[in-house]
Amino acid sequence: MPKHIYINKKISPYNKTIQVSSDKSLSIRTVLLASQAVGISKISNLLESEDVLNTLKTIKKLGINYKKKKNCYEIYGFGLNGFNPKNNTVINAGNSGTLGRLILSLLIKTDKNIKLIGDKSLSKRDFSRVVKPLKLFGANIKLKKNYLPVKIQGTEFLRPINYVEHIGSAQIKTACCFAALNAPGTTFIRARKSRNHTELLFKYLKIPIKVKSNKKFDLIKVKGLHQYNAFNYSIPGDISSSAFFIVLTLLSKNSEITIRNVNVNESRIGLIKILKMMNCKITFKNKRIYKGEKTADIFVKSSKILKPINCPSSLNSSAIDEFLLIFLIAGAKTKGISTFKALGELNKKESPRLDIAIKFLRMIGIKVVRNIDDIKIYGKPKIDLKRNYHVKNFFKDHRIFMMSCIAALTLGGNWKINDKDSINTSFPKFLNILKNLGANIN
Repeated sequence: MPKHIYINKKISPYNKTIQVSSDKSLSIRTVLLASQAVGISKISNLLESEDVLNTLKTIKKLGINYKKKKNCYEIYGFGLNGFNPKNNTVINAGNSGTLGRLILSLLIKTDKNIKLIGDKSLSKRDFSRVVKPLKLFGANIKLKKNYLPVKIQGTEFLRPINYVEHIGSAQIKTACCFAALNAPGTTFIRARKSRNHTELLFKYLKIPIKVKSNKKFDLIKVKGLHQYNAFNYSIPGDISSSAFFIVLTLLSKNSEITIRNVNVNESRIGLIKILKMMNCKITFKNKRIYKGEKTADIFVKSSKILKPINCPSSLNSSAIDEFLLIFLIAGAKTKGISTFKALGELNKKESPRLDIAIKFLRMIGIKVVRNIDDIKIYGKPKIDLKRNYHVKNFFKDHRIFMMSCIAALTLGGNWKINDKDSINTSFPKFLNILKNLGANIN
């Protein structure tokens, strides 16, 4: 099967209603929490991407069984520290930083030696950021030069910790919360603002957690050794997956789209806030609360020339996965100079996304000026590409692939885009939805 696609025609105007794949962050977290619950948890509408399927394979390797019945996964948990792995078990997290970092936090009490590995991309990502707090809990963890593989052996002699998370990483914060489940006493976490799915899930599951917020930090207390019961959960649509169709519509002519039942958690909608500051036409409809999470239908209309933005860095964490698309809007739809600051974390994702985004924008003729982790994008509205473009060597990053498709379908030119299989990581149905909207993809 070919590993690339060709796009040589802009998408025609459309007026459609779609439903995107389920939220990946919630899918991974609910599977892991179900593995530690007492009883049979039922999770419906689970995202069946490589990252989530690897999560299911991981809990099974650790002694937790599951079954799929129609659209529902039943997970058979034995309570906290209910894993029963063989000694020297090897866990492969694939491409998933979320799975890799969070599963370590649930292994800090196991008496077996466990080795964690990942694919080529994950093996280049920093694991010291999560190993550091987990060692403070008392776990024995061996890590060379900050990268995978990681070897862990837990201990019965855990202790609660007092930790400051200063990056704004939901993975580090969640790892501390998960580890606190097995530690006696109360763990204190002072965490820079990031997505808060874990805190909401803890509250829904009645795990003892208290959260106080100020402008920059959340102050979190988790009381450990509290068993919780199995639960039922239906995963809503993913805002990060929706982002590609939001931007497709904004960049297209005379088009409208409604995306049904999307998670619009306040800590995840930085994209929407930034785009609205640029005068994009985006509306939430049918707003509701599901087990602590805000969901809504998202309605979007095509936009004409937009305002440039001096993007507040306070929104960086809540838009971190969508900045590739925000840069594309700033470059192709605004008149003026847009400024973005303190985006070094982008280079610590599945690929050096800040570096690649700048290279991509320059490739299509958009001026970008960089100063370390700050950039200025000089808008070029009414851009109409004519040349041939080949997108390759981007570390098989799913978001680079999908962003390139959106550019190809809206800006013109003849495109060859490599590594189409990368979307299996997070959004296997991406190309099918594009085709249903009328995209001509070969």
